[in-house]
Amino acid sequence: MSFALRWPRTLASRLSLIFIVGLLLAHALSFGAQYYERYQSAKDTMLGNLQTDVSTSVAILDRLPASERAGWLRQLERRNYRYLLDEGTAGVPIDVSMADAPIAIASIKEAIGRDYPLSFSDIPGLVKHFQVHLKLADGSPLTIDVRPSMVPLSPWLPAVLLGQLALTLVCTLLAVRVAVGPLTRLANAVGDLDPNNHPVLLSEKGPAEVAHAAKAFNAMQARIAAYLKERMHLLAAISHDLQTPITRMKLRAEFMHDSSEREKLCNDLGEMEHLVREGVAYARSVHGATEESRRIDLDSFLDSLVFDYQDMGKSVALNGKCGVVINTRPQALRRVVVNLTDNALKFAGAAELWVGKDTHGGLSIKVMDRGPGISEQELERVMQPFYRVENSRNRSTGGTGLGLAIAQQLAMALGGQLILSNREGGGLCAELKLNA
Repeated sequence: MSFALRWPRTLASRLSLIFIVGLLLAHALSFGAQYYERYQSAKDTMLGNLQTDVSTSVAILDRLPASERAGWLRQLERRNYRYLLDEGTAGVPIDVSMADAPIAIASIKEAIGRDYPLSFSDIPGLVKHFQVHLKLADGSPLTIDVRPSMVPLSPWLPAVLLGQLALTLVCTLLAVRVAVGPLTRLANAVGDLDPNNHPVLLSEKGPAEVAHAAKAFNAMQARIAAYLKERMHLLAAISHDLQTPITRMKLRAEFMHDSSEREKLCNDLGEMEHLVREGVAYARSVHGATEESRRIDLDSFLDSLVFDYQDMGKSVALNGKCGVVINTRPQALRRVVVNLTDNALKFAGAAELWVGKDTHGGLSIKVMDRGPGISEQELERVMQPFYRVENSRNRSTGGTGLGLAIAQQLAMALGGQLILSNREGGGLCAELKLNA
């Protein structure tokens, strides 16, 4: 089984990984250097103390009467070595000339080797140690049992190391957050950028680089908004100015003799007039947020709209109640619902409205029909300006491709969202989601 190392996907995780691994390696190197230096210092100190202590202890035991030596053994015992008044344990003789001989042998030889003949043996077992054998002046055997070991770590040292690692981790996460935070806010602002709504300016406080990026983003938002406003003004101006010559042409056509050509010309002029009016409406819908907000009873508002359709003999029904009073722009809301209802009547002959609260506590207005629906690939594209579906929803039906685009623009101006979906059993559902 093979494991492939994968580079983290987010910038924060990558920076965190780099910082944490780098700091851990730095701490490991620092700790290793300190530990090695401590080891060398402890070894030199231990060997120096061993040399002095062994020479003193052997001299004391040599001068004591044989009967009193056993009582001194406990006082002369140290953590790494002790004294035995016997021949010791049988072991493997050690060649002191070998490079792998214990370093303590040289210190012991330096301490008492000139006064006493010494022999060394390696004692096998779980704990590796060696013994030094010698004879005192009265011929009594003496064995020095040496158990080499490092000075144990201080109990507070691991706690300090863990504290350093925790502090390193906290500082790393804080540094990554400070570094990535502005980038995350910029990415969110870019994702939420909507030229049709009022721009939300980024805060220009912080480090110089962050402030510079925020200023550049805010300037870009302003340029995009100005460009869109200029384009919509141009569209509105052209559409508005075209109404006058179209009206003159319609008047002139009325004075023409009845003929098939006159009828075709009047139909073309009517279609042009409708397209121009829709163009003006679309240009105005981009700035739908300029309408003053008012409080309305949503149920009464929809009842009035449905009754108007029913008075005209249209098959429009309303189901559901929400029982809330909302603060909204009534004309913009009316235009959205009317556009969606007109579409349903145009392609299905009947429309069903439903109002209520969605699962997130917001308001939902659905306009549903049993028409031909729209293919899944076209659901997003039909809300683009001047886009027409190539099947039943085409130019021959009188559509301009701006009805849903206007509805979407006004829905965003209301702070809502327009969602299209196909119904089970056929038909289309246009849902307008609003904040309660």
